Formats: sequence, structure tokens, C-alpha cells
Amino acid sequence: MDLPVEHLTTFATIIAEGSFEGAARALHITPSAVSQRVRSLEQRVGSVLLRRTRPVEVTDAGATILRLARQLDRLVGDAARELGGGDADRALVPIVVNADSLATWFVPALARAARETGANFELLRADESISTERLRRGDAMAALTAQRDPVPGCTSTRIGLDRYHAVASPAFLAEHFAGGVTAEALSAAPMIEFDRHDEFQRRFIRRITRAEMSPPRHFVPSSAEFAHAIELGMGWGMLPEIQCQEPIAAGRLTELGPAATIDMPLYWQRWRLDSPVLDALSAIVLEEGAAALR
Repeated sequence: MDLPVEHLTTFATIIAEGSFEGAARALHITPSAVSQRVRSLEQRVGSVLLRRTRPVEVTDAGATILRLARQLDRLVGDAARELGGGDADRALVPIVVNADSLATWFVPALARAARETGANFELLRADESISTERLRRGDAMAALTAQRDPVPGCTSTRIGLDRYHAVASPAFLAEHFAGGVTAEALSAAPMIEFDRHDEFQRRFIRRITRAEMSPPRHFVPSSAEFAHAIELGMGWGMLPEIQCQEPIAAGRLTELGPAATIDMPLYWQRWRLDSPVLDALSAIVLEEGAAALR
């Protein structure tokens, strides 16, 4: 299958800019030329690649082409770097990461990778249970995920366990769990969830009570503010060990059930691509993750 490089570059630029017009401006060509290149790609592939929405969206076939286009871009950047091509290797490396890892150990790892590789990175936040979908669609070159099975075209390597603890402020615990962490208390005490994909609190309830419950809940979709809301007594919630050790030691938080922790294995999935930047990034993430996690 003959897929011209400029057509692949144009396709990736459309997704990055969100529209044909934005891609035309970025590439300094006309919107008509952009449309012609997409039509040519679709004819060569034999499938519709884009949904003409705002912003545009890739189809399943388009996700495969987008992944190819971005892999090609990465290889060109790596070659330019090896050949001393100046800033030619500064294309963004998009990575999907869950919020709790971003708030704890991942950003220092990424800062080290930026220093050692000279690459630029784009962080895409997504829940660890759905992050591989971004990888599958070609949105990212690597992902920190709870999914062990590799996405097609990727490798998967286990990093470690992120252990979560059920915690609350001492005042909240005294008010809502004075008689212990019982099913009745858990059904009435407000809990905090990150978003509607967050299952950690419900998993804790099931482990303690063996029952499904719908207690009052708040949604706080930011890891630092999530922890702060728990400290302020809005509700109880599950925090990663690395995030709650210090406030527990300082007496600002108390565990609801020390024996009922929840372990989440984390995996590093990345494109199966011979890329010095991706290789170096992966080595750093694996090393820093092993030091931070169980």
C-alpha cells in the first residue's frame, strides 16, 4: 500500500489542529489541498478515515493511519537527532497518564526524561482503566495503565503496585464512624470520587460489606484537590500510599480500614518502535516507577 509521507503528515496535522482549516494554516497550504490529500488517503486505504465533526474525529481505520503517521514522525525526529538536525527532533511525544501518578511520582520522572533526551512531551490525563483506548486511537505513543494486555503494535511492561488506602480526617471519622466502619455507617457517610469512572471507593465498600451501596458522594476531578477535600472533611476516599503517608503520619488523615487496602498494578505500554527517545523514556519511567511503587 502506497501512502505518501506528505499525506500522512497532513493527516496527523489535521488531528493535532482539530480541523482541515487549522491544518492548512499549520502546513501553509490551502484547505482544498488538505481535503485532496485526505481523499487520496481514503481512496488508497479503501475506508473513511475521518468524521468531519468539530473537532474532527478518527474512525477505527483512521486510528491505524494516525498511529502510522505519528510513528513516522517519531522516526524522522530520531533520525534528525542522530544526524545533528537541531530542533528537528523536538516533535511532541504524547503520553497518557492517570491523575494520581501525575500528582506523585510521574512528573519528576518526565522531567528527568526531558533533561536526558532533549525531547518535548505532552501529557494526556486519563483514568488508568481506559488509558489504553487513547493509545489504540493513536493519540499517544505510550501510556501508564492498569491494563496488562498490550494494545496491538505495543509492548507492555509491569512497573509495580500502587497501593490505595481508605482515609478520612479525624473529625470526619469521629462524626460518621464513631461506632466503627460498618455497613450502616458506609451507606450514610459522604464519600469523594474523582469522576464517574472512579471505582476505588466502591471496591472498598464491597470488600468491607460484601454489598453494593450508593452513599452520598462528591466529585473532585483533580488529584491534589481530591486529597485536600478529604483533609477538609468533605468525605472519605481512597488515596495512593505515596500521597497519604505524610498526612497520616502528621495526624491530618486517619485510615478507615488499614487491612482493606486495594492494590492496583501499573503497566507501561509503548509503541513497538525502534526509537532512541521512546527507549530512553521507557527506561527512566520503569526505573523511577520501581523506586516509587511497591
